[in-house]
Amino acid sequence: MKRDNYTFLTHAPVHRVVLTMAIPTIISMLSTSLYNLADTYFVGKINTQSTAAVGVSFSVMAIIQAVGFFFGHGSGNYISRMLGAKERELAEQMASTGFVLSIVAGVIIAVLGQLFLTPLCIALGSTSTILPYTERYLGIVMLGAPFMTASLTLNNQMRFQGNASYAMCGILSGVVLNFVLAPLLILYFALGITGAAIATLTSQTFGFLMLFRMSRRSQNISIHISNVRFSRDFMKEIVFGGTPSLSRQGLGSLSTIMLNHAAGFYGDAAIAGMSIVTRLSFFIYAVVIGIGQGFQPLCGFCYGAKLYSRVREGFFFCVKLGTAFLSVCAILGFIFSEPIIALFRDDPDVVAVGAVALDWQIISYPLVTTIVATNMMMQTIRKPVRANLVAAARSGLFFIPLIFILPHFFGLLGVEMCQAWSDVCAFSLSLPIAFSAFRDMRAQ
Repeated sequence: MKRDNYTFLTHAPVHRVVLTMAIPTIISMLSTSLYNLADTYFVGKINTQSTAAVGVSFSVMAIIQAVGFFFGHGSGNYISRMLGAKERELAEQMASTGFVLSIVAGVIIAVLGQLFLTPLCIALGSTSTILPYTERYLGIVMLGAPFMTASLTLNNQMRFQGNASYAMCGILSGVVLNFVLAPLLILYFALGITGAAIATLTSQTFGFLMLFRMSRRSQNISIHISNVRFSRDFMKEIVFGGTPSLSRQGLGSLSTIMLNHAAGFYGDAAIAGMSIVTRLSFFIYAVVIGIGQGFQPLCGFCYGAKLYSRVREGFFFCVKLGTAFLSVCAILGFIFSEPIIALFRDDPDVVAVGAVALDWQIISYPLVTTIVATNMMMQTIRKPVRANLVAAARSGLFFIPLIFILPHFFGLLGVEMCQAWSDVCAFSLSLPIAFSAFRDMRAQ
Protein backbone atom coordinates (compact mmCIF):
# COMPACT_ATOMS: atom_id res chain seq x y z
CA MET A 1 0.00 0.00 0.00
CA LYS A 2 1.30 3.46 -0.92
CA ARG A 3 2.28 5.73 1.97
CA ASP A 4 0.35 8.97 2.46
CA ASN A 5 3.27 11.40 2.78
CA TYR A 6 1.17 14.16 4.34
CA THR A 7 -0.05 11.94 7.18
CA PHE A 8 3.38 10.35 7.65
CA LEU A 9 5.30 13.64 7.81
CA THR A 10 2.82 15.43 10.07
CA HIS A 11 1.77 12.63 12.46
CA ALA A 12 4.31 9.76 12.59
CA PRO A 13 6.94 9.77 15.42
CA VAL A 14 9.52 12.44 14.65
CA HIS A 15 12.57 10.18 14.98
CA ARG A 16 10.99 7.66 12.61
CA VAL A 17 10.20 10.35 10.02
CA VAL A 18 13.67 11.90 10.15
CA LEU A 19 15.43 8.54 9.87
CA THR A 20 13.14 7.38 7.06
CA MET A 21 13.85 10.57 5.11
CA ALA A 22 17.51 10.83 6.14
CA ILE A 23 18.82 7.36 5.28
CA PRO A 24 18.19 7.54 1.49
CA THR A 25 19.21 11.22 1.56
CA ILE A 26 22.50 10.35 3.28
CA ILE A 27 23.14 7.70 0.63
CA SER A 28 22.38 10.30 -2.07
CA MET A 29 24.75 12.86 -0.49
CA LEU A 30 27.50 10.28 -0.02
CA SER A 31 26.99 9.18 -3.59
CA THR A 32 27.32 12.75 -4.90
CA SER A 33 30.54 13.32 -2.94
CA LEU A 34 31.94 9.97 -4.13
CA TYR A 35 32.26 11.28 -7.70
CA ASN A 36 35.16 13.51 -6.74
CA LEU A 37 36.51 11.24 -4.02
CA ALA A 38 36.73 8.32 -6.47
CA ASP A 39 38.58 10.48 -8.98
CA THR A 40 40.93 11.67 -6.21
CA TYR A 41 41.67 8.08 -5.18
CA PHE A 42 42.32 6.65 -8.65
CA VAL A 43 44.30 9.59 -10.08
CA GLY A 44 46.35 9.46 -6.87
CA LYS A 45 47.85 6.30 -8.33
CA ILE A 46 49.30 8.40 -11.20
CA ASN A 47 51.10 11.46 -9.78
CA THR A 48 50.85 14.38 -7.36
CA GLN A 49 49.94 16.84 -10.14
CA SER A 50 46.85 14.84 -11.15
CA THR A 51 45.77 14.60 -7.51
CA ALA A 52 46.18 18.36 -7.09
CA ALA A 53 44.34 19.06 -10.37
CA VAL A 54 41.26 17.08 -9.27
CA GLY A 55 41.40 18.92 -5.94
CA VAL A 56 41.61 22.29 -7.67
CA SER A 57 38.72 21.35 -9.97
CA PHE A 58 36.51 20.55 -6.99
CA SER A 59 35.82 24.27 -6.61
CA VAL A 60 34.06 24.34 -9.99
CA MET A 61 32.20 21.13 -9.20
CA ALA A 62 31.03 22.77 -5.98
CA ILE A 63 29.81 25.85 -7.90
CA ILE A 64 27.81 23.64 -10.30
CA GLN A 65 26.38 21.78 -7.32
CA ALA A 66 25.57 25.12 -5.68
CA VAL A 67 23.49 26.11 -8.72
CA GLY A 68 21.70 22.74 -8.66
CA PHE A 69 20.97 23.09 -4.94
CA PHE A 70 19.82 26.70 -5.49
CA PHE A 71 17.03 25.60 -7.83
CA GLY A 72 16.42 22.30 -6.01
CA HIS A 73 16.12 23.81 -2.54
CA GLY A 74 14.46 26.99 -3.80
CA SER A 75 11.70 25.07 -5.54
CA GLY A 76 11.69 22.16 -3.07
CA ASN A 77 11.11 24.30 0.02
CA TYR A 78 8.08 25.85 -1.65
CA ILE A 79 6.84 22.46 -2.85
CA SER A 80 6.94 20.96 0.67
CA ARG A 81 5.11 23.94 2.21
CA MET A 82 2.42 23.85 -0.51
CA LEU A 83 1.93 20.11 -0.13
CA GLY A 84 1.68 20.67 3.63
CA ALA A 85 -0.99 23.30 2.97
CA LYS A 86 -2.63 20.92 0.41
CA GLU A 87 -2.00 23.23 -2.60
CA ARG A 88 -0.78 20.55 -5.04
CA GLU A 89 -1.34 22.54 -8.25
CA LEU A 90 1.07 25.27 -7.13
CA ALA A 91 3.58 22.58 -6.12
CA GLU A 92 3.37 21.02 -9.61
CA GLN A 93 3.96 24.36 -11.31
CA MET A 94 6.97 25.12 -9.13
CA ALA A 95 8.53 21.70 -9.79
CA SER A 96 8.52 22.18 -13.57
CA THR A 97 9.67 25.79 -13.33
CA GLY A 98 12.63 24.98 -11.07
CA PHE A 99 13.69 22.07 -13.28
CA VAL A 100 13.69 24.06 -16.54
CA LEU A 101 15.58 26.96 -14.96
CA SER A 102 18.25 24.59 -13.61
CA ILE A 103 18.92 23.15 -17.09
CA VAL A 104 19.20 26.64 -18.60
CA ALA A 105 21.67 27.64 -15.87
CA GLY A 106 23.70 24.46 -16.47
CA VAL A 107 23.96 25.17 -20.20
CA ILE A 108 25.23 28.70 -19.49
CA ILE A 109 27.87 27.34 -17.09
CA ALA A 110 29.03 24.74 -19.65
CA VAL A 111 29.38 27.34 -22.42
CA LEU A 112 31.22 29.87 -20.24
CA GLY A 113 33.48 27.11 -18.90
CA GLN A 114 34.65 26.18 -22.39
CA LEU A 115 35.14 29.80 -23.46
CA PHE A 116 37.24 30.75 -20.42
CA LEU A 117 38.83 27.41 -19.52
CA THR A 118 42.48 28.46 -19.11
CA PRO A 119 41.91 31.66 -17.10
CA LEU A 120 39.40 29.74 -14.97
CA CYS A 121 41.95 27.02 -14.15
CA ILE A 122 44.54 29.66 -13.20
CA ALA A 123 42.01 31.51 -11.05
CA LEU A 124 41.21 28.25 -9.23
CA GLY A 125 44.80 28.04 -8.00
CA SER A 126 46.52 25.85 -10.62
CA THR A 127 50.29 26.21 -10.67
CA SER A 128 52.19 26.02 -13.97
CA THR A 129 52.84 22.31 -13.39
CA ILE A 130 49.22 21.53 -12.47
CA LEU A 131 47.56 23.67 -15.18
CA PRO A 132 47.69 21.15 -18.11
CA TYR A 133 46.07 18.46 -15.94
CA THR A 134 43.36 20.83 -14.67
CA GLU A 135 42.51 21.98 -18.21
CA ARG A 136 42.22 18.41 -19.41
CA TYR A 137 39.96 17.38 -16.52
CA LEU A 138 37.71 20.43 -16.32
CA GLY A 139 37.33 20.81 -20.08
CA ILE A 140 35.50 17.48 -20.19
CA VAL A 141 33.71 17.50 -16.84
CA MET A 142 32.10 20.91 -17.36
CA LEU A 143 30.28 19.60 -20.44
CA GLY A 144 28.08 17.75 -17.97
CA ALA A 145 27.01 20.91 -16.08
CA PRO A 146 23.37 20.82 -17.37
CA PHE A 147 23.01 17.20 -16.25
CA MET A 148 24.52 17.97 -12.83
CA THR A 149 22.29 20.97 -12.11
CA ALA A 150 19.16 19.20 -13.34
CA SER A 151 19.99 16.04 -11.36
CA LEU A 152 20.42 17.93 -8.10
CA THR A 153 17.21 19.86 -8.72
CA LEU A 154 15.20 16.68 -9.31
CA ASN A 155 16.89 14.98 -6.37
CA ASN A 156 15.91 17.75 -3.96
CA GLN A 157 12.40 18.14 -5.33
CA MET A 158 11.68 14.45 -4.78
CA ARG A 159 13.24 14.63 -1.32
CA PHE A 160 11.08 17.59 -0.28
CA GLN A 161 8.03 15.65 -1.42
CA GLY A 162 8.95 12.90 1.04
CA ASN A 163 10.15 10.49 -1.68
CA ALA A 164 13.87 10.43 -0.88
CA SER A 165 14.24 6.74 -1.77
CA TYR A 166 13.47 7.47 -5.45
CA ALA A 167 16.03 10.26 -5.47
CA MET A 168 18.59 7.93 -3.91
CA CYS A 169 18.11 5.26 -6.60
CA GLY A 170 18.70 7.79 -9.37
CA ILE A 171 21.85 9.30 -7.84
CA LEU A 172 23.28 5.94 -6.79
CA SER A 173 23.03 4.50 -10.30
CA GLY A 174 25.42 7.16 -11.61
CA VAL A 175 27.90 6.62 -8.77
CA VAL A 176 28.02 2.86 -9.28
CA LEU A 177 28.75 3.41 -12.97
CA ASN A 178 31.53 5.89 -12.08
CA PHE A 179 33.22 3.36 -9.80
CA VAL A 180 33.26 0.90 -12.68
CA LEU A 181 34.41 3.34 -15.35
CA ALA A 182 36.99 5.33 -13.34
CA PRO A 183 39.55 2.55 -12.69
CA LEU A 184 38.84 1.04 -16.13
CA LEU A 185 39.57 4.27 -18.02
CA ILE A 186 42.22 5.74 -15.68
CA LEU A 187 44.34 2.66 -15.05
CA TYR A 188 43.43 -0.16 -17.45
CA PHE A 189 43.20 1.97 -20.61
CA ALA A 190 45.89 4.32 -19.21
CA LEU A 191 43.90 7.47 -20.02
CA GLY A 192 44.95 9.09 -16.74
CA ILE A 193 43.12 12.23 -15.69
CA THR A 194 41.30 12.32 -19.05
CA GLY A 195 39.79 8.93 -18.21
CA ALA A 196 38.66 10.27 -14.83
CA ALA A 197 36.86 13.15 -16.54
CA ILE A 198 35.16 10.90 -19.13
CA ALA A 199 34.02 8.52 -16.39
CA THR A 200 32.53 11.38 -14.36
CA LEU A 201 30.76 12.93 -17.38
CA THR A 202 29.30 9.60 -18.53
CA SER A 203 28.14 8.65 -15.04
CA GLN A 204 26.49 12.00 -14.34
CA THR A 205 24.61 11.87 -17.63
CA PHE A 206 23.37 8.36 -16.83
CA GLY A 207 22.44 9.43 -13.29
CA PHE A 208 20.35 12.31 -14.65
CA LEU A 209 18.42 9.99 -16.98
CA MET A 210 17.69 7.63 -14.10
CA LEU A 211 16.59 10.50 -11.83
CA PHE A 212 14.23 11.83 -14.50
CA ARG A 213 12.74 8.36 -14.84
CA MET A 214 12.32 8.09 -11.05
CA SER A 215 10.62 11.50 -10.91
CA ARG A 216 7.73 10.08 -12.92
CA ARG A 217 7.02 7.24 -10.48
CA SER A 218 4.66 6.86 -7.50
CA GLN A 219 3.57 10.10 -5.79
CA ASN A 220 6.37 12.16 -7.33
CA ILE A 221 5.34 15.30 -9.16
CA SER A 222 6.10 14.79 -12.85
CA ILE A 223 7.81 17.48 -14.89
CA HIS A 224 5.64 18.99 -17.65
CA ILE A 225 6.58 21.99 -19.79
CA SER A 226 2.94 23.14 -19.67
CA ASN A 227 3.33 23.70 -15.91
CA VAL A 228 6.26 26.11 -16.25
CA ARG A 229 5.44 29.55 -14.81
CA PHE A 230 8.07 32.29 -14.96
CA SER A 231 6.08 34.43 -12.55
CA ARG A 232 7.52 37.02 -10.20
CA ASP A 233 6.18 35.13 -7.18
CA PHE A 234 7.85 31.87 -8.24
CA MET A 235 11.17 33.61 -8.95
CA LYS A 236 10.98 35.24 -5.52
CA GLU A 237 10.32 31.92 -3.80
CA ILE A 238 13.23 30.22 -5.59
CA VAL A 239 15.57 33.07 -4.65
CA PHE A 240 14.46 33.16 -1.00
CA GLY A 241 14.52 29.38 -0.63
CA GLY A 242 17.61 28.70 -2.73
CA THR A 243 19.98 31.55 -1.89
CA PRO A 244 21.16 29.98 1.40
CA SER A 245 22.22 26.84 -0.51
CA LEU A 246 23.92 28.99 -3.13
CA SER A 247 25.70 30.91 -0.38
CA ARG A 248 26.75 27.77 1.46
CA GLN A 249 28.00 25.90 -1.61
CA GLY A 250 29.25 28.92 -3.51
CA LEU A 251 31.24 30.33 -0.60
CA GLY A 252 32.51 26.80 0.05
CA SER A 253 33.87 26.84 -3.48
CA LEU A 254 35.39 30.30 -3.00
CA SER A 255 37.02 29.21 0.25
CA THR A 256 38.51 26.17 -1.51
CA ILE A 257 39.95 28.42 -4.23
CA MET A 258 41.48 30.69 -1.59
CA LEU A 259 42.76 27.64 0.28
CA ASN A 260 44.44 26.37 -2.90
CA HIS A 261 46.11 29.74 -3.45
CA ALA A 262 47.28 29.90 0.17
CA ALA A 263 48.58 26.31 0.07
CA GLY A 264 50.13 26.84 -3.38
CA PHE A 265 52.71 29.14 -1.81
CA TYR A 266 54.15 26.00 -0.17
CA GLY A 267 54.20 23.83 -3.35
CA ASP A 268 52.15 21.17 -5.16
CA ALA A 269 52.38 18.73 -2.23
CA ALA A 270 50.68 21.27 0.04
CA ILE A 271 47.83 21.74 -2.46
CA ALA A 272 47.43 17.96 -2.83
CA GLY A 273 47.46 17.40 0.96
CA MET A 274 44.90 20.12 1.67
CA SER A 275 42.76 18.90 -1.25
CA ILE A 276 42.60 15.38 0.18
CA VAL A 277 41.49 16.71 3.58
CA THR A 278 38.85 18.91 1.94
CA ARG A 279 37.48 15.91 -0.02
CA LEU A 280 37.45 13.70 3.09
CA SER A 281 35.67 16.30 5.21
CA PHE A 282 33.14 16.91 2.44
CA PHE A 283 32.47 13.17 2.33
CA ILE A 284 31.99 12.95 6.11
CA TYR A 285 29.83 16.09 6.20
CA ALA A 286 27.65 14.48 3.53
CA VAL A 287 26.20 12.27 6.28
CA VAL A 288 25.33 15.26 8.45
CA ILE A 289 23.95 17.23 5.51
CA GLY A 290 21.90 14.13 4.67
CA ILE A 291 20.49 14.10 8.21
CA GLY A 292 19.68 17.81 7.92
CA GLN A 293 18.04 17.32 4.54
CA GLY A 294 16.09 14.37 5.94
CA PHE A 295 14.69 16.84 8.48
CA GLN A 296 13.64 19.38 5.83
CA PRO A 297 10.52 17.58 4.46
CA LEU A 298 9.22 17.18 8.03
CA CYS A 299 10.13 20.79 8.76
CA GLY A 300 8.41 22.10 5.62
CA PHE A 301 5.23 20.03 5.93
CA CYS A 302 4.87 20.68 9.68
CA TYR A 303 5.63 24.38 9.39
CA GLY A 304 3.06 24.66 6.59
CA ALA A 305 0.56 22.78 8.79
CA LYS A 306 1.50 24.97 11.82
CA LEU A 307 2.80 21.98 13.85
CA TYR A 308 5.69 23.92 15.36
CA SER A 309 6.45 21.55 18.23
CA ARG A 310 7.34 18.84 15.70
CA VAL A 311 9.72 21.23 13.95
CA ARG A 312 11.55 21.87 17.24
CA GLU A 313 11.63 18.17 18.15
CA GLY A 314 12.99 17.23 14.72
CA PHE A 315 15.72 19.88 14.93
CA PHE A 316 17.11 18.66 18.25
CA PHE A 317 16.93 15.02 17.20
CA CYS A 318 19.07 15.84 14.15
CA VAL A 319 21.58 17.81 16.23
CA LYS A 320 22.03 14.95 18.71
CA LEU A 321 22.33 12.28 16.01
CA GLY A 322 24.75 14.24 13.80
CA THR A 323 26.93 15.39 16.70
CA ALA A 324 27.32 11.81 17.94
CA PHE A 325 28.35 10.64 14.46
CA LEU A 326 30.89 13.44 13.94
CA SER A 327 32.38 12.88 17.39
CA VAL A 328 33.11 9.26 16.49
CA CYS A 329 34.62 10.37 13.15
CA ALA A 330 36.81 12.90 14.98
CA ILE A 331 38.23 10.26 17.33
CA LEU A 332 38.97 7.83 14.49
CA GLY A 333 40.44 10.60 12.32
CA PHE A 334 42.80 11.70 15.07
CA ILE A 335 44.05 8.15 15.65
CA PHE A 336 44.50 7.23 11.97
CA SER A 337 45.20 10.60 10.30
CA GLU A 338 48.42 9.60 8.52
CA PRO A 339 47.19 6.23 7.14
CA ILE A 340 44.00 7.91 5.91
CA ILE A 341 45.92 10.54 3.92
CA ALA A 342 48.40 7.94 2.63
CA LEU A 343 45.49 5.92 1.28
CA PHE A 344 44.95 8.64 -1.34
CA ARG A 345 48.53 9.67 -2.07
CA ASP A 346 51.50 7.81 -0.62
CA ASP A 347 53.88 10.75 -0.90
CA PRO A 348 55.66 11.71 2.38
CA ASP A 349 55.34 15.44 1.67
CA VAL A 350 51.61 15.14 0.89
CA VAL A 351 50.99 12.96 3.96
CA ALA A 352 52.87 15.39 6.23
CA VAL A 353 50.67 18.32 5.19
CA GLY A 354 47.42 16.36 5.04
CA ALA A 355 47.80 14.65 8.43
CA VAL A 356 48.31 17.95 10.29
CA ALA A 357 45.42 19.57 8.40
CA LEU A 358 43.14 16.64 9.24
CA ASP A 359 44.12 16.77 12.93
CA TRP A 360 43.10 20.42 13.04
CA GLN A 361 39.93 19.94 11.01
CA ILE A 362 38.51 17.17 13.18
CA ILE A 363 38.68 19.37 16.29
CA SER A 364 35.61 21.22 15.06
CA TYR A 365 33.73 18.21 13.62
CA PRO A 366 31.23 17.94 16.53
CA LEU A 367 30.16 21.58 16.04
CA VAL A 368 29.17 21.27 12.39
CA THR A 369 25.79 19.54 12.87
CA THR A 370 24.33 22.50 14.75
CA ILE A 371 25.46 24.85 11.97
CA VAL A 372 23.97 22.62 9.24
CA ALA A 373 20.66 21.96 11.05
CA THR A 374 20.17 25.66 11.79
CA ASN A 375 20.82 26.56 8.17
CA MET A 376 18.39 23.88 6.91
CA MET A 377 15.64 24.99 9.28
CA MET A 378 15.99 28.71 8.48
CA GLN A 379 15.95 27.89 4.78
CA THR A 380 12.85 25.68 4.94
CA ILE A 381 10.73 27.98 7.15
CA ARG A 382 11.55 30.91 4.85
CA LYS A 383 13.79 33.05 6.99
CA PRO A 384 16.14 34.11 4.15
CA VAL A 385 18.25 36.69 6.03
CA ARG A 386 19.05 34.37 8.93
CA ALA A 387 19.45 31.39 6.58
CA ASN A 388 21.95 33.26 4.42
CA LEU A 389 23.86 34.49 7.47
CA VAL A 390 24.33 30.94 8.78
CA ALA A 391 25.06 29.59 5.29
CA ALA A 392 27.80 32.18 4.79
CA ALA A 393 29.35 31.69 8.22
CA ARG A 394 31.61 28.61 7.78
CA SER A 395 33.09 29.32 4.38
CA GLY A 396 32.72 33.06 3.96
CA LEU A 397 31.99 35.32 6.87
CA PHE A 398 34.72 33.85 9.07
CA PHE A 399 36.86 31.71 6.77
CA ILE A 400 37.83 34.44 4.28
CA PRO A 401 39.30 36.83 6.87
CA LEU A 402 41.03 33.94 8.67
CA ILE A 403 42.71 32.58 5.51
CA PHE A 404 44.42 35.97 5.16
CA ILE A 405 45.28 36.42 8.84
CA LEU A 406 46.39 33.01 10.14
CA PRO A 407 48.97 32.12 7.42
CA HIS A 408 50.54 35.55 7.94
CA PHE A 409 51.36 34.63 11.54
CA PHE A 410 51.68 30.82 11.40
CA GLY A 411 52.70 30.01 7.81
CA LEU A 412 51.46 26.64 6.48
CA LEU A 413 50.10 25.78 9.95
CA GLY A 414 47.80 28.80 9.64
CA VAL A 415 46.40 27.37 6.40
CA GLU A 416 45.87 23.98 8.08
CA MET A 417 44.02 25.37 11.13
CA CYS A 418 41.86 27.92 9.29
CA GLN A 419 38.67 25.86 8.81
CA ALA A 420 38.60 24.68 12.43
CA TRP A 421 38.60 28.22 13.80
CA SER A 422 35.99 29.24 11.23
CA ASP A 423 33.72 26.41 12.43
CA VAL A 424 34.03 27.55 16.06
CA CYS A 425 32.92 31.06 15.09
CA ALA A 426 30.06 29.77 12.90
CA PHE A 427 28.79 27.56 15.74
CA SER A 428 28.73 30.54 18.11
CA LEU A 429 26.58 32.41 15.59
CA SER A 430 24.20 29.53 14.80
CA LEU A 431 22.98 28.86 18.34
CA PRO A 432 21.25 32.21 18.98
CA ILE A 433 19.79 32.21 15.45
CA ALA A 434 18.22 28.76 15.98
CA PHE A 435 16.66 29.79 19.29
CA SER A 436 15.35 33.02 17.75
CA ALA A 437 13.37 30.91 15.26
CA PHE A 438 11.84 28.86 18.06
CA ARG A 439 10.78 32.07 19.83
CA ASP A 440 9.12 33.25 16.61
CA MET A 441 7.19 29.98 16.35
CA ARG A 442 5.96 30.22 19.94
CA ALA A 443 4.70 33.74 19.25
CA GLN A 444 2.58 32.62 16.27
